[in-house]
Amino acid sequence: VTLHLNPISSVHIHQKPLVFILNSPLPLVWKLKTERLAPGIRRVFFVSLGSVVQFEKGNFSLSAETEEKLFPDKNEHLLQWAQKEYGAVTSFTELKISRNIYIKVGE
Repeated sequence: VTLHLNPISSVHIHQKPLVFILNSPLPLVWKLKTERLAPGIRRVFFVSLGSVVQFEKGNFSLSAETEEKLFPDKNEHLLQWAQKEYGAVTSFTELKISRNIYIKVGE
């Protein structure tokens, strides 16, 4: 699955830390495609067991962290876990089948 990350239109270059929780019932390879995300900013990708994140060439991967995690089974429990862990969830998306996911990041 390719995860496309771009800032919202009102933000020229996104310069804040991000946390992504990428959960799947089957192990996946998450391929990251990014545009206009500042280098050197901490970005964390939690993935379900057996999954990996592949970064594009460049220095984005130098400041990114990937960690495998056993997530709760149900989406409601996953959302509660994320809120408890991070205090807020700004976006939650559930997809049954997808090869590309487009996410706009920003304020």
